[in-house]
Amino acid sequence: MIEMTIDSIRVSLVNYQRVVILKEKEAERYLPIWIGPAEADAIAVKLQGVTVPRPLTHDLLQSVIDNLGATVNSIIVSELRNDTFYAKIMLNVDGGVMEVDSRPSDALALAVRVEVPIYAEEAVLDKAGIFLDKETGKPILGEREVGKTEGKTKEISEEEIKKMSAFYDFINTLDLDDFDKRKS
Repeated sequence: MIEMTIDSIRVSLVNYQRVVILKEKEAERYLPIWIGPAEADAIAVKLQGVTVPRPLTHDLLQSVIDNLGATVNSIIVSELRNDTFYAKIMLNVDGGVMEVDSRPSDALALAVRVEVPIYAEEAVLDKAGIFLDKETGKPILGEREVGKTEGKTKEISEEEIKKMSAFYDFINTLDLDDFDKRKS
């Protein structure tokens, strides 16, 4: 598993769809994940320190977990199947660990509230991770075509590249001009 951070939340200028951009903590690979507007807002509200008058759904989830005596350990973007990302919320419960299936957007909204690590499985990054051209800010597809799996170099098939082309096309529609600029 690779530790990730939330780099930004972006909006496609073409269709106004939201994408959360995760970045490897120790490298320059990014993982774009489409999310709904409500989840994008829930993540952004917490990241920007905005106070809301009533708890949001993810605040309620945090409260329920706390009141049941559990704690969130981490979240994992665990799979990518048929262009759909899957995640797990890892809970500490009664001295053990429990995995809870989740949409990545909900898991991320919870993670920013409880300030726990975010991880992605290497296989997910091999399929959907992107590198950005330093000059243009545009994705570099070629960097993804060869990945590492259990120490072995693995060529990604043409069929897999075609399946992932939707991610590539979507990322190319994003306004990435200020991608490296952090807002205070």
